[in-house]
Amino acid sequence: MEGKVIGPGPYRATKLWNETIKLFRGGMPLRRHWAHFRYFDCSFTGSEAVDYLHELLRRNYNFGPEVTRYQTLQLLKKFLKAHVIEDIKGRHGTEDFEDSGHLYRFPTLSPLKSFPTRPLLKDSSDLPRLIRWDDYEELPQRENIPPQKSAVMTSDLWNKRHSVAIGDVHECKLIRRKEITPKQVDHIWKSMTVAHLQRVLGLQSMDGVLNHTHVNDKHIVHNVFKVNRTGIVVLENKAEDMPYWVISAMKCLANWPNGNETKQPMYPGFERDVLRTVGEYFQRLKEPLLTFHLYEVFVNILSLLHNQEVATEALQVSSLLLPPPNRRRLQLLLRLMARVCHNPHLPPLNDTIATRTLMVQMFSHCVLGSVDEMDLDELLATKLVTFMMEHHNTIFQVPSKLRRQVEEHLSHLKRVQIKYAGSDTDFSSSPAFCKQISRVESEEQKVIGTQTPLQELLEGLIADKELPAKDKKKRLKQFQKSYPEVYHHRFPTEESKAAVIPEKTPRPKPHLMFFNLKKPFQPFQRSWSFRA
Repeated sequence: MEGKVIGPGPYRATKLWNETIKLFRGGMPLRRHWAHFRYFDCSFTGSEAVDYLHELLRRNYNFGPEVTRYQTLQLLKKFLKAHVIEDIKGRHGTEDFEDSGHLYRFPTLSPLKSFPTRPLLKDSSDLPRLIRWDDYEELPQRENIPPQKSAVMTSDLWNKRHSVAIGDVHECKLIRRKEITPKQVDHIWKSMTVAHLQRVLGLQSMDGVLNHTHVNDKHIVHNVFKVNRTGIVVLENKAEDMPYWVISAMKCLANWPNGNETKQPMYPGFERDVLRTVGEYFQRLKEPLLTFHLYEVFVNILSLLHNQEVATEALQVSSLLLPPPNRRRLQLLLRLMARVCHNPHLPPLNDTIATRTLMVQMFSHCVLGSVDEMDLDELLATKLVTFMMEHHNTIFQVPSKLRRQVEEHLSHLKRVQIKYAGSDTDFSSSPAFCKQISRVESEEQKVIGTQTPLQELLEGLIADKELPAKDKKKRLKQFQKSYPEVYHHRFPTEESKAAVIPEKTPRPKPHLMFFNLKKPFQPFQRSWSFRA
């Protein structure tokens, strides 16, 4: 399609506006026209402009074939008001563009919009900070506590301790972190959801696209877990839901001709009145369903629609940020639109406009819009809503990858605790966790902090009577190799070692009979005497 694809980034709508103006100015055919007994060079009629721009927008990937001639006319009216074009007398702004033989021309310079500036957040970080497992508070030093008795360890317990003491696990520092609260779980969902959205959009920063202070973590958690079996959000406060008469009207159209729960009498045009009732409700909403705060997020997704899988995932993540009442209304509305478009039993809802086009035109501006009423809002909303309607069954599913990442992170926060069940010489009375420390701290702990536990470990190994002597010697030798200073302090001499671990008395060697193999073997000669 014509025109380059405007990729994701801040102020994408402004980029699209400027790009559309450049394409229109660069491609619109200009020629001499006669009017009022004189000719005007480099001009065009209103109808010629509508014809050309309509075809340009339909073939441009950023807008697509859903653009109607009426929408093109509305855009040209905005062009005239913004002095992108002017009539042949140089008038603009207050004049109304006409789809007729009225003549127009381009001014010397068509104004391009400048990108708005937004105040920087006090927090320089784009993403909310993720709670990590090393968020902790160090254990206080306990004083005046008598040392614990050295316990006799079984071979299984020794194996557990041995893996930590002799290098199978990196050096650890006992620390304590607070219990994870529900508030922290909500914050983790928020942080990982926003980070996942940034990766899917392919952005290096969310600056200008999303202000994370406008993201409510409770909305995300609600949208993930509080849904019915069909995936529709369930609201705790029923007052936030749509009125009963709106829901009944939507069901009537969605299940036509079997959806008339109120059993009201049917008459010719009844279905059009029902649609008008639903449309008036959504058009009176104070804010689009996708909210003003998330406008840039959803506009950025437009550049991903060529890749259905990526675009679907981006919509799945971004729709989690919606307030639950908005998400529920959007789910029910898109489902209604899809069913109406594919219902062969439903009579035509308009005499001149196809049902699909009618549904998109009627509800697109109720779904996406900016607080400043951007000039391309209607065209952008048309394309986005068309895609969402076609994929309404999948765009509200929670991304499995995001759910798995959050669950693994929460699981990691719980499983890093170091504690041996059943140990009667527990290293701490509270949950302990590993924390990376500096080399200097590590060396200090080796000298000060590890001597006593290692000595207790060695004494427990020596006193273990259930451990076979062969295995005990093997483990003592391994301990000696890993911690020679502790081992030498316990066994300064061979005699001290023998006193604790006596060597077994060697068994006497059996007497052996040797033969001289160089000489041939000769049997013994023996004389026998017999008595008569």
